[in-house]
Amino acid sequence: MADNVFHDELDPELAALLGAAGSRDTATVPPPDFSSIFGTDGASPGTLLDTPSGVPQDEDAESAESSGASGETPDVGGSFPEITKKFEESPHSFFADPNYYKIALSGEGDSATRTHGLMQKYLNSKDPKDRSVFRQQFITAFWDFLSAVAKKCGGKILPAKRFLLRFGILHPVFLNQETRAFFSSLIVEDELGQPVYYLDEWLKNVGTGKIQPSTTDEAQVSRASTSVRFQQLLEKAQGKLDGNLGLLKAKDVERRNLERNLQERVGIIVDHSSLDDRFDISAAYSESQKRVFADLQEILKGLLKADRELESCLRDYRQAEEDVRTIQGKIAEEGGAAMLDTGALSTEFETIRQMVKMTVGRQGNHFPVLTSEYFHCGPNGTGFRENVLSILAAIESIDPECFCRVYKNRNNRIVPYTILLPTYGDTGFCWEPFSRHNRATSRGRIVIPMYPKNLYIAVLSAVGDLRWQVAKEKASYYWMEEGLTGNYYQWFQKMKFKGNIKDFFVQDYIQWMTRESEGTQKLDKEVRGVFWRFMPFSQSVKEKLKNRSFVYQELYQRDLNRAMSDGY
Repeated sequence: MADNVFHDELDPELAALLGAAGSRDTATVPPPDFSSIFGTDGASPGTLLDTPSGVPQDEDAESAESSGASGETPDVGGSFPEITKKFEESPHSFFADPNYYKIALSGEGDSATRTHGLMQKYLNSKDPKDRSVFRQQFITAFWDFLSAVAKKCGGKILPAKRFLLRFGILHPVFLNQETRAFFSSLIVEDELGQPVYYLDEWLKNVGTGKIQPSTTDEAQVSRASTSVRFQQLLEKAQGKLDGNLGLLKAKDVERRNLERNLQERVGIIVDHSSLDDRFDISAAYSESQKRVFADLQEILKGLLKADRELESCLRDYRQAEEDVRTIQGKIAEEGGAAMLDTGALSTEFETIRQMVKMTVGRQGNHFPVLTSEYFHCGPNGTGFRENVLSILAAIESIDPECFCRVYKNRNNRIVPYTILLPTYGDTGFCWEPFSRHNRATSRGRIVIPMYPKNLYIAVLSAVGDLRWQVAKEKASYYWMEEGLTGNYYQWFQKMKFKGNIKDFFVQDYIQWMTRESEGTQKLDKEVRGVFWRFMPFSQSVKEKLKNRSFVYQELYQRDLNRAMSDGY
């Protein structure tokens, strides 16, 4: 790595702070002087220094994030909103603030001091071996420092620290002018209300109890924590309420359809023609009208059945409503759910560190700071919120059931929580297919790296992983025998492949969505049949493919045959 590691030369202020100016040998570099960083120029470490206009203050940011957080309530229907704006019309000038670096490091004690010192040594090291050692030490120190910053996410947080968590921007000088302008134009607040979160937003929601901490294999918070138990009960009760609401709506639609059918049939019966010779007298029922009487009996039976089921669903819904109100009352008695849980934040941040490692992989770039040297994404290839939502919508337009789960024989669309991590990784993945406290209607959790080589593939890999895990959990003990995972597993065994079967599936899913959806045959014939059966394309894609080749035409015909035999 060259000495000008960050492409642009360091500005005089940072060069002075880091002791990187001139040709001094690293052995003569003085220890970092924090009086020159945090200074006594009238601003304390915890004070926002010269916040430029255009950047939301903490109160506004807090209210916007709160309104955008969707808590544990899933979408039982609907679709992604259309993205009409990806960038601010008036970019903020916060990254031009000369005090950005001071604010980012301020108030974090020894962890900030160590981070600053090791960064200084890393930048000034001439020997490649020493540079490698200092780089690794800096990475470790930076994560310890970031942990201290993360613990403050439940409350108000200074914008410099917010962007540090969100984008990994430790100092704007590490970015060239073009990249700086790009990040200044990104939309800061959540204007879409979808469950897609930057790291600072995610930690804030976990810290205030709006979202439960991610599940880990290690012991979670103490079982004696009353507030945590109530939050888990509320999550389960809310999921039950949402599921019953979906069923209630479905039964209402079913009854309305039957009533509409009844009205049409009665309309046929009462529509009489006149006698040929007497226009004031109606003719007798025709043969087609008489046949309608038999249909009426079946419709009336169906209406009575639908009404009984509607009454049952309504009772379940009212009971679920009462359960939610009761638990919310208990939470209010305990002091509310908005209190900052620093223990949950610490646990979640350690989980986030594991997520980061998984997005990057063993051989990837684990450097935690955003720099122009490593950032090579274009405007459409960077994983900011609006881009990721656009890709999720595109995936769902091809694979319409990718976010669906069956609850009481009804497909519910439940979009997973999506965590955007500022890493140079290339792999997205599913951390949880759903909450362990509410398997039916809770959101899963997928993780997306923000600076991958190919953002679409990174998001596809996460959705493919989600697909596999949901199908596997649904099949339970029979995951090797039934459904999507069972059929794929049997093919995998027959081919005598070695390795992680889920990794093979995810790669095949990527081929399915990118190549097969365009009519390019890349998958094994048996795998194509399994995917077509258990992960069907949208009808528009099927209609397009059936005219491309005999292979897809045959699969399309199988669909028609299954539909005719009621076995689909």
